[in-house]
Amino acid sequence: MILRGERRADFAYQAVYRYMINLINDVSTDARVKLPSLRQLAGRLNVSISTVQYAYSLLEKEGRVYSVAKSGYYAWPMSVNPLAWAAGDLLDRLYAAARRPGMVVLSGDEPALLASLDSNLLRLERELVRQYPQHLQPWSQPCGVWELRAALAARYTSSPTRCWHADDVYIGADLRGVLDILIDVLGLRGTAVIVESPCDWLVLRLLQDAGVRIIELPWTLQGRLDLVTLDQLLCDEPVHLVLLSSAVSLPAGVAMPTQDRLAVAQMLDQYGCWLLENDTYGELGFTEPQAALRELVNPERLMVFSSFEKVLGSEAPYGYLLSRRMSSELQRQFLLRSFRLSSIRQRAIARLYQSGRIDQHLHTLHLQLRQQAEDMRQRLDQHLGDQVAYRAPMAGATFWLGATKPVDMRQVFQRLLAQQVVIAPGELFSVSGLHQQNLRLSYAFHGQPDLDIALAAISEALHQAQTG
Repeated sequence: MILRGERRADFAYQAVYRYMINLINDVSTDARVKLPSLRQLAGRLNVSISTVQYAYSLLEKEGRVYSVAKSGYYAWPMSVNPLAWAAGDLLDRLYAAARRPGMVVLSGDEPALLASLDSNLLRLERELVRQYPQHLQPWSQPCGVWELRAALAARYTSSPTRCWHADDVYIGADLRGVLDILIDVLGLRGTAVIVESPCDWLVLRLLQDAGVRIIELPWTLQGRLDLVTLDQLLCDEPVHLVLLSSAVSLPAGVAMPTQDRLAVAQMLDQYGCWLLENDTYGELGFTEPQAALRELVNPERLMVFSSFEKVLGSEAPYGYLLSRRMSSELQRQFLLRSFRLSSIRQRAIARLYQSGRIDQHLHTLHLQLRQQAEDMRQRLDQHLGDQVAYRAPMAGATFWLGATKPVDMRQVFQRLLAQQVVIAPGELFSVSGLHQQNLRLSYAFHGQPDLDIALAAISEALHQAQTG
């Protein structure tokens, strides 16, 4: 396997990363397995040691490997026996189960599995490599290449007062890396942050690990936020930042009514509070989009984060941030992180935006997501009936289900593992014990699993796990 060369050296770490994923899956056993050293892999794949180091760091962040001082890297044990997963961290068990061969993985949230632009990106890369030989592919753009930053700035600009410039955009290796920087720059460690609930577990865990006091503001069964409680919290608590979705909040799958958006914007302005807007699903709504929150709040107290992966696919893992303020500190932090991003891949993504190909792709993806959502809705009604209640999703690729009778959802999760089905229990989307009667199910997945068998297994597990 040769990775060096003028055409591929710029994104060699991605090929090393994919090679390591396959290697980990091949060697996974009930015991820990030592992986090849940096030097061994560099020699085997004909790449630099720093390239291998970066691929390993990505795998470590994802929880696929861990390092031991003066010993090397090891793959986490992944038992084939579901009983061995009964203890330990729930999210770690979910990840381990999802990586086992033969599992029907309904726990994910990857809309682009239905229609990705991976092949388009690779084709554009081949064209761009001829225009930008290796010596014209510098690593000295720590905040991202100008072309992509400018394309994103243009896409987010909506008026002369709601405008963004390339210098306001920062691109990192992935969403986790961008959010890590954001936590440092905003000085969130030890502070209180209001977060809508349910909330993505990646965001929750990063805030929790940073020592942030997370105040959860749950969505109601009617698909609204409790604005009275929000006002009270902003009045009584030392909160300087509120984290809310731009358009549709997932996994709840609800969109805030227009009057509520206006009320939230007025509250944030009244209390001088910053909005951190999660725009990860901002372009994945099924209906005509309402004005995003960022269009209503003070742009000087606004930051927006998102990623390309949900829309474009796994070949575009980068995360990004938009902010008009604290530019010098953001630039310093991105420079310190030294993200080794493929300049060719970023330019290829920029071309997709500039050519309008993204909008064509989104139109196709929306149609497929709506069709899949309707198919899943019919299957849910057929197999689960009155065992669950849900609101039809307005975006994304998942359903947020609530059990209508008290159940032990961890027991449901465990029983389904024995049936080779993986779900996402609702408690993963909270840090204070909320949503224990909920689960998230995806309707965009790898392969063609027999959904009827999987949903019948879920129905039986819900029945057997009833607690009242």
